[in-house]
Amino acid sequence: MFAAGVASLSVLGIGWQLGSSAFDANQNLAVSTSAASGTVVTGAAPVPTTSASTTSSAGAASSGASSSGTAASAATSAAAAQAAADAQAAASAAAAASAAPSGTFTGSVVQTQFGNVQVSVTIANGAITEVTPLQLTTRGGRSVAISNQAAPILRSEVLTAQSARVQNVGGATYTTYGYLTSLQAALDAAKF
Repeated sequence: MFAAGVASLSVLGIGWQLGSSAFDANQNLAVSTSAASGTVVTGAAPVPTTSASTTSSAGAASSGASSSGTAASAATSAAAAQAAADAQAAASAAAAASAAPSGTFTGSVVQTQFGNVQVSVTIANGAITEVTPLQLTTRGGRSVAISNQAAPILRSEVLTAQSARVQNVGGATYTTYGYLTSLQAALDAAKF
């Protein structure tokens, strides 16, 4: 008779633990659902505690269910935080686009051993749209030919990179140096 009473009590305890964890899982699901509908949720639903004297497999199952509920709640909180961060980033990008520099800016004259180099840059809505050489090297026919060949390559690279950080054009070291130095001065003037 005593054994039957202990068995009944054990079944009752196991049933209570399973019912308690199912209840908490439903609460966590409700928290997840309200977060998905737009409500920002901070914190997690209460997690049931189990007695140290309960060491049955049902106690382990109860603990696993509450852990998954807590993980779902933490994932919901993380998703809400990510959504808030994305909204803030979008607002910052919109503000930056409206304050982006626009116009044509002229770079400094850069002296090289083959002559002066100077460029201007056109920026529209925060993007480099055109780079125009105002002066290219003029000393010697070979220097002029090299500059005339390098300028379109440099222009294309700058428009692609949207900065003055591009590769040197082989065989046009002085032209590249002058072009990119003048361009960087123009970009600095534009606060680009």
